[in-house]
Amino acid sequence: METIEIFTGQNEIEFIQRFSTQESCYSYLSHYKWGNGFKCSHCGSTEEHFCSKAYHKRCKKCMRIFSVTSNTLFHNVKFDIVKAFYMVFKMSATTKSVSAEQLAKTVGVNRKTALAFQHKIRLAMRSSGRYPLEGQVEVDEAFIGQEEPNAIGRGAENKAQIVVAVEKNGGKGIKRVYARTIENASATELKQLFDKHISTQAQVLTDKWRGYSPLTELFNITQEKSEPDKNFKVMHRCIQQIKSWIRGIHHSVNKVYLQAYLDEFCYRINRSIHKNTIFDNLIVRMIKHQHIAVKQIKFAYSI
Repeated sequence: METIEIFTGQNEIEFIQRFSTQESCYSYLSHYKWGNGFKCSHCGSTEEHFCSKAYHKRCKKCMRIFSVTSNTLFHNVKFDIVKAFYMVFKMSATTKSVSAEQLAKTVGVNRKTALAFQHKIRLAMRSSGRYPLEGQVEVDEAFIGQEEPNAIGRGAENKAQIVVAVEKNGGKGIKRVYARTIENASATELKQLFDKHISTQAQVLTDKWRGYSPLTELFNITQEKSEPDKNFKVMHRCIQQIKSWIRGIHHSVNKVYLQAYLDEFCYRINRSIHKNTIFDNLIVRMIKHQHIAVKQIKFAYSI
């Protein structure tokens, strides 16, 4: 792989100075796209033919030409790559991200365009599921949505239900977190989060909800009655942070895309100990992720 200075830190002025031109952005993408050599995504050949276009490659076998953004989440973006990089930076390196409306004003695109690209970034933020939670883990469900008169608990309508799993960092802190939208709090729905994100060796604490009972055969689960201000303090704080973040930054979220916002929230929490390289990590993810057309984004979140 070619030598390149990896961008680190959260300094916005330094970021803008580093990626102020298309050349600087395309060079950075090229490092991760072709640093270990070219491979044609059409025929699989690793041989190149001369191509005069900068940051493009031509396959010697099938003669197809590929840009540095081909078949990535940067593919076919309709605005300047400098703006795209800035949007990735704002969603990764800043503490609470930024709304589509504010981002649109800052970079000079319309809100719909900013929101569509933000959803592409969120696709890159999705967990691979390769690193399940370990140690002391708390799990609970919650409802996300506007407050409704006389609608509380599991019977609340027009709210989206989620399940959250938190790996505790010692007795009080949050080390890692995963959240998933669920249709209901049945064992079948809850099990999807357990299977993907929780180690069978973890010491899991839940409340007395019956949906967890069947899972005790597969996971090390202890159930105890939830008492406000006495137990599940780490979990309750995490859920409150999710709700406050959605209300404060985004005001409201379409249920169709709620999982995307949960992925974004969890990504920043889980990368907090690697905050210095979070932008670089997200660029790599976007380069490695296959292209998704804007009209297909909502379907991608249902997979």
